[in-house]
Amino acid sequence: MKSTCSPCTDKTPQLNKIEISKLLEEVPLYQLFEIEGIKRISRLYTFKNFKKALSFTNEIGRIAEEENHHPELVLEWGKVKVSWWTHSIEGLDTNDFIMAIKSDKLYINMT
Repeated sequence: MKSTCSPCTDKTPQLNKIEISKLLEEVPLYQLFEIEGIKRISRLYTFKNFKKALSFTNEIGRIAEEENHHPELVLEWGKVKVSWWTHSIEGLDTNDFIMAIKSDKLYINMT
């Protein structure tokens, strides 16, 4: 898989079930779910305290800005829930999995 995101438009096709299943193998701690018909992937990351969780959130934000691909982030004491999907296609694209891999690598480096 490539290591950087590619621009998407509303004409970019969503990943199909087989493609999603294969890519989920790359990020086994992510869960596939759907809200209002939009498929997303999500993972809960845990930390020793709020400060570490906040630092992780800020780094995810920095990477998201670099890649121009932005997640939903939910920050709590010692926890960050990260959800990825491609807003322009209202579903999943390879960019979401690239960013999930980057999120996992960041987590490993920070813990």
